[in-house]
Amino acid sequence: MNKALLSLAIGGFGIGLTEFVIMGILPDVANAFSISIPDAGHFISAYALGVVIGAPILTGLGSKWPANKVLLILMLWFTVFNTLSAFATGYNSFMILRFLSGLPHGAFFGIGAVVAGKLSKEGKEAQGIAIMFSGLTVANLLGVPLGTYLGKNFSWSISFLMVGFVGVLAVLGVKFWMPKIKQSNNTNFLSEFKVFKRLELWLIILLTTIGTGGFFAWYSYIAPLITDVAGHPESVVSYAMILAGLGMVIGNFLGAKLTEKFSPLNTVTIVLCMMVLCLSLNTFLASDKVLVLVMTFIIGIVSFSISTPIQMLIIKSAKGSETLGSSLNQSAFNVGNASGAYFAGLPIAMGYGYTAADWVGAAMAGCGIFIALILFTLKNRQAKKVKKHSFS
Repeated sequence: MNKALLSLAIGGFGIGLTEFVIMGILPDVANAFSISIPDAGHFISAYALGVVIGAPILTGLGSKWPANKVLLILMLWFTVFNTLSAFATGYNSFMILRFLSGLPHGAFFGIGAVVAGKLSKEGKEAQGIAIMFSGLTVANLLGVPLGTYLGKNFSWSISFLMVGFVGVLAVLGVKFWMPKIKQSNNTNFLSEFKVFKRLELWLIILLTTIGTGGFFAWYSYIAPLITDVAGHPESVVSYAMILAGLGMVIGNFLGAKLTEKFSPLNTVTIVLCMMVLCLSLNTFLASDKVLVLVMTFIIGIVSFSISTPIQMLIIKSAKGSETLGSSLNQSAFNVGNASGAYFAGLPIAMGYGYTAADWVGAAMAGCGIFIALILFTLKNRQAKKVKKHSFS
């Protein structure tokens, strides 16, 4: 593997670890701060809010610097505030630190996706982006279960010290392995925003926000789903996270392969249809101790098949402002993270049970399919206009 891509994957591992380990230790964090599990879900939303705000701002501030330096600074920031999170003393301090930890996330992945495409062979850009995202998926396979185990059996703070350690490795990787890569544009930050006059781009951002929210609605409450609904002991949660992570690893590269075979938009639509089916089915199967684990693996595959095609979709649509578009799509992912956790938490707080989160997830993925159909219509109209002008 290209060492530069490996450094991006290590960074992705750290980001995946901090973003998802909180979901496995959510009950433990809630107990530590004497709050309810739905209230602890606010920590997920705080991190996601940091991503949403940080992606465009930090991408813009770093637009005139070489990409390798920007990635190094972002990973340093990430490492410092995730390490400090381990020493939070209460609800308010942890909320602030989670927000600050999330600020570099979107910019790192957004800039990293464009860099990964440049570092890849022609026609293999999807594989390059998938390698970067593989760090995130491997985190769910290995890092998150380990962090969940340590958090449940020793202290939740150990999970965030792990994140800090991985962050140090990522800093060293970017420092010594990443070649100097200039930013692709010479325009100022404000002029880049002209690209967002395009309706197509806003539809993709909306699709990412709502469609991927379906996954986060399910994954945010996976721990109580395994224990309270299926009746497994808490020790099984770590194994369930491994199954989900293995599915994500497979789904990440499956999505890249499908993108090379079909168009990114076709791949996204297929994946969302499968997500609706799987999440709906899970509401009926989650009470079975074996089938809930099988569905955890399958939903992991399906959900992460969308990451590479949807990232390529927005990069292609943001011509001239690829880095900004790519970063903002990471903001959209995390609005989906926050909204999925929030909306899934509403029926749970009303007493409808943890399977209600799956119904919310299926509904959000279904809305994503509707937006994809609008995109198909828009693209067909544009193609007809081009064809008409070519004959005139």
